[in-house]
Amino acid sequence: MSRATTTILNCMGLSEREAPPASLAARVGALAYGLVAYLIFLAAFAYAVGFVGGFITPTRLDGPAAGPLGAAVAINVALLTLFAVQHSVMARPWFKRRWTRIVPTPIERSTYVIASGLVMLPLFLWWRPMGSVLWDVQQPVARAAVWALFASGWLIVFVSTLLLNHFDLFGLRQVWLFFRGRPYTRLPFKTPGFYGHVRHPLYVGWMTAFWITPTMTLAHLLFAVVTTAYMLVAIGWEERDLIEALPGYAAHRQRVPMLVPRLTRRSVIDDR
Repeated sequence: MSRATTTILNCMGLSEREAPPASLAARVGALAYGLVAYLIFLAAFAYAVGFVGGFITPTRLDGPAAGPLGAAVAINVALLTLFAVQHSVMARPWFKRRWTRIVPTPIERSTYVIASGLVMLPLFLWWRPMGSVLWDVQQPVARAAVWALFASGWLIVFVSTLLLNHFDLFGLRQVWLFFRGRPYTRLPFKTPGFYGHVRHPLYVGWMTAFWITPTMTLAHLLFAVVTTAYMLVAIGWEERDLIEALPGYAAHRQRVPMLVPRLTRRSVIDDR
């Protein structure tokens, strides 16, 4: 059996005792793949800010109606459903167990990141604006305040990834450890910063960014409603997985609210 074949089998689940260390080419290739995945995430994230906010990007969430209302609703919901299915199915443990029989384990997370970025392309390209302005804040100070809240949502999202481990979340830590010939180790369960006040600050950030806008159109409302409904459903799936994977999560779930923070922080839980 060739070294390359053995390396792939090792990545797919064999222990280090059953296979020699990965070749330099395999390790460099995995690292390059992870870097490309991360760049795709950065590009998709930056485009999403402009797409939802309605500035800079060539395609936007809001705008004059593009065709019949019924067709626009059907297309937009289908695009959001495509993203939701990919995002949730690929994140489930049962899928990962099957998927890593095909995709080497060190690049599994990077592959998820690439798929998440690519599935956003149809949303950006084929989203149908629906016209019908529901509110439009024109007073300069009030409009600036709304824009500040909008920006805070995206900032909460980004900071929330940093509070845990940004590079593990987006696959860079996995490929870096593989590149250095070190085994992947699961991160300990901690609740830093926002996570001591709400269990899902990432979703709080997304909801803030999607709902807080100085100009709310029908398409924007549809986007906010569908994505919020998806996030509420996804939280249930995610928490079932977390309870099974993390011994301290069930107690954390009892002590810390899901999305709406308490005025005072309660005790921090970790895996010690």
